[in-house]
Amino acid sequence: MNTTEDPRPPLPPFDSETAAQKVRMAEDAWNTRDPERVSLAYTQDSTWRNRSEFLSGREAIVQFLTRKWSKELDYRLIKELWAFHDNRIAVRFAYEWHDDSGHWYRSYGNENWEFDEYGFMQRRIASINDLPIPESERKYHWPLGRRPDDHPTLTELNL
Repeated sequence: MNTTEDPRPPLPPFDSETAAQKVRMAEDAWNTRDPERVSLAYTQDSTWRNRSEFLSGREAIVQFLTRKWSKELDYRLIKELWAFHDNRIAVRFAYEWHDDSGHWYRSYGNENWEFDEYGFMQRRIASINDLPIPESERKYHWPLGRRPDDHPTLTELNL
């Protein structure tokens, strides 16, 4: 960890409340679609596997997210806690987006997260599948940005 950085609570070991809080904080950050902001939740040397892509370090994360959100337009994400133990959290998620041709997709996936003692994610492993959907089947209609607190969860949406 960079000693000039403040810890990012909640810190491990996680309980059900702090794990759920960490998941919502990650969802909120990703829904900003701000690569720089999102990257600050990760260690300087964080390692990722995202689909078939392997990344290491914050700069690579920023570059990856910049590419991602230039392709995945009107991105809206919901994450849900699946399991936790000590410094690890498992998450399931679904997000909706469209390409530059106006074709809509819902992307489903699972992530495994591992945190350092300061609350920074040091490892992220993501498996994701994309499902083309007609625009009429979209379920995420909130304004871009943070999902409203009263919006249904993945479980409530049957996703």
